Amino acid sequence: MNPTPTPAFDADRAVDMGRRALAVEAAALEALGPRLGDAFAQAVATMLACQGRVCVMGMGKSGHVGRKIAATLASTGTPALFVHPAEASHGDLGMVTPQDVVLALSNSGESDELNAILPVLRRLFVPIVAMTGGAKSSLARHANVVLDSAVAEEACPLQLAPTASTTAQMALGDALAVALLDARGFRAEDFARSHPGGALGRKLLTHVRDLMRTELPRVTAATPFTEMMRAMSAGGLGMAVLVDAADRIEGIFTDGDLRRLVESGRDLRALTAAEVAHPNPRRVAPDALAVDAADVMEAARITVVLVADADARLLGAVSINDLMRAKVI
Repeated sequence: MNPTPTPAFDADRAVDMGRRALAVEAAALEALGPRLGDAFAQAVATMLACQGRVCVMGMGKSGHVGRKIAATLASTGTPALFVHPAEASHGDLGMVTPQDVVLALSNSGESDELNAILPVLRRLFVPIVAMTGGAKSSLARHANVVLDSAVAEEACPLQLAPTASTTAQMALGDALAVALLDARGFRAEDFARSHPGGALGRKLLTHVRDLMRTELPRVTAATPFTEMMRAMSAGGLGMAVLVDAADRIEGIFTDGDLRRLVESGRDLRALTAAEVAHPNPRRVAPDALAVDAADVMEAARITVVLVADADARLLGAVSINDLMRAKVI
């Protein structure tokens, strides 16, 4: 049998096909919103009340989508895992307990592997939330809650490859995750705790107190200029902090201030710290996020920000270099 000859590549047609696919999938998503209602709310309430885990199931492309949905749920405060329906029939169904909720995905609702275990799940009294385009399918009949994921057409011009239907499933899964995290009062800090190894985790879990330096060059109002310079050189941060007897911050003197002072032509030897320090320097609290300290420095165009308590007592300082070494910025 001779293979079908490959047609000549048509760049314009390729772009048109891509645009058509995006338009079909966008229309599928647009149609989902008005269909969300009582069933969606019931699905969220069922998962919210779950004392175990949300066990996501699906075959083929629905299975791939299900894995992503399980991962999204788990990272946003809803314990979840993916259970392969075919493997469930050969022992993995033991992963599902009566305290769990099953989220079953099937566009047709007639997946043999999934339907084979639905009666068992019902006998275990496990709540089943179905995500299907088949409102009258076997899956829908076994489910406690049915989420309608039907699409008018697939993006595939042959109407064979799951495309718009899997996009709809993915979007519905995200909608569930978002509604659940909101209902749980899930915060950015909670999200970061499940992502400690990435850039997001570093930004949301690293606080100023974790990075600040506490050994700082401190001077008083009467400190002679030359003595302040020696303190700055020893400190290695390019600045000295003017404090009172209670260690409250009164001012700061930096390398930049020194350059401007030298350019002024004044007799530096006769000056004191109080005469040259910049009053009311920028400061942050030790519990502030390190990324917020970076924002303060960027807004003020400075490279070091002081760390102080509520009474303006000096606790430390953090620099741009400290943040870069910690990979916060």
